[in-house]
Amino acid sequence: MIFKNLFFKQKNGLKTHKNSPEIDETVQDLIDQLKKSDDFKEVTVKEGLKPLKFYYFHPLVDKKLVQNDILPYLQEESIHSLEDIKRSVPIENMEVTNDIATIQHQVLSGSCMVQIGEKSSEVILLRAVKNNHRDVNIPEVEFSVVGPKEAFIESLDVNLNLVRRRLPIPELRVEEITVGKITKTKIAILSIEGITNKENVNTLKQRINDIEIDSVIDSSYIVQLISDNQHSPFPQFIDTERPDRIAAVLGEGKVAFLVDGAPHGIIGPTTLVEFFSAFEDYFLNWLTASFFRLIRSFAVVFSILVTPIYVAVLTYHYEIIPKDLLGILVTSRREIPLPPILEAIFLELAIELLREAGARLPTKVGQTIGIVGGIVIGTASVEAGLTSNVLLIFVALAALASFTTPVYQIGNTIRLLRFPFLFMAHIWGLLGISICFCFVMSHLLRLSSLGRPYLEPIYPPRVQDLKDAFIRLPWSRQSKRPVEAQTQDTMRFNQKKAKKKKTEVDE
Repeated sequence: MIFKNLFFKQKNGLKTHKNSPEIDETVQDLIDQLKKSDDFKEVTVKEGLKPLKFYYFHPLVDKKLVQNDILPYLQEESIHSLEDIKRSVPIENMEVTNDIATIQHQVLSGSCMVQIGEKSSEVILLRAVKNNHRDVNIPEVEFSVVGPKEAFIESLDVNLNLVRRRLPIPELRVEEITVGKITKTKIAILSIEGITNKENVNTLKQRINDIEIDSVIDSSYIVQLISDNQHSPFPQFIDTERPDRIAAVLGEGKVAFLVDGAPHGIIGPTTLVEFFSAFEDYFLNWLTASFFRLIRSFAVVFSILVTPIYVAVLTYHYEIIPKDLLGILVTSRREIPLPPILEAIFLELAIELLREAGARLPTKVGQTIGIVGGIVIGTASVEAGLTSNVLLIFVALAALASFTTPVYQIGNTIRLLRFPFLFMAHIWGLLGISICFCFVMSHLLRLSSLGRPYLEPIYPPRVQDLKDAFIRLPWSRQSKRPVEAQTQDTMRFNQKKAKKKKTEVDE
């Protein structure tokens, strides 16, 4: 079949020229191929020796545009050629072509095809795409009390509009790449010329271009395929639904990309400390924001270590428990038949089951399951003598602390890390926790994001970037962009001028 032969030629990088004798037959063969689908429509606008044929996929086109602005003009007596159509039809984005790949792509993307004469080698493509997307709404995952209330949606054009409105500069560069043999998904890479390091942009473009996959449904597909270490539990890109955050990090010299059909933007390179910084921190006073960041850092450490330390102490290290507290622990465990490790695993798995059930059920039902299930299971397990009330408090606090992370992906990592620490605590006590901690740190030291160190500014130590890491200093102290992004222009503003404050009083 000629259409198949042409497809393989294009796939192998061979181009069919306009004067190729295969084109007449291939255009018609493409039409015959598309006709096998019931939603592909053919309309004969004019009969005669050279009939005017109109083809389109009706779910993809705007029917009002077709009925009001295209078909009435095609029925005029003055229409005899494709050039007449270009002059007469009052719409934009018309293209006359005989390239089969272009025709196929445009028709399957929502364009209408007009052919004059069944054996014509050229057709005209009229853009009439139906835009079905939801309205811009407030962020659900990264909600903030103060600050903008807009979130990305599944339309790439709308998402680019949200970013460009915040960065109305000609230096903002958008480069589109198509990925996926079946889905043909558009990916837009965003950067600011003169600020963003070109090496970061080229690295991201190369990794996306090297992707070999048949379908891309969401941005998470791309993230998993281009990560520096695909086997690491730690996320190496920040996933955000806030256009204001994308605009802010582009100004810092980072690179981001948006995927058509995904309501999230992806940011890189990133570091571990950035996952514990909420974007709302930048809308608050620096003292308040720094206090909240320190609370989150403590909550993460507490969430990972509190249950393993409980197991380690009760299994091997009774001597380090204060006498007053030892009596409470002995009383709480007096009738518990299970060793501390089984007691902890039971409660941890119960918490994880409640989390998953609450996340997968509808919102109102999920909230009820989480609250009622937690109370019922916790109370019943203590009364039945399966767990101690002290451990129940620790596990509940650890679960609560894990929710303080502002980025969802790092929250999942914390949930996962708790279990290897728990097993190591049971095997070797506090020594096992120390060994597990060393394994995690060695992994983090080797980890990178777009080739940049993941533990920066801790390692390699960079004092400048500590101004916006565990604490956030005032804006007047952050005159330089982060070192980790290796920007072309390192200065944000003149620090000396920023410190000058003039007060004018009318007398």
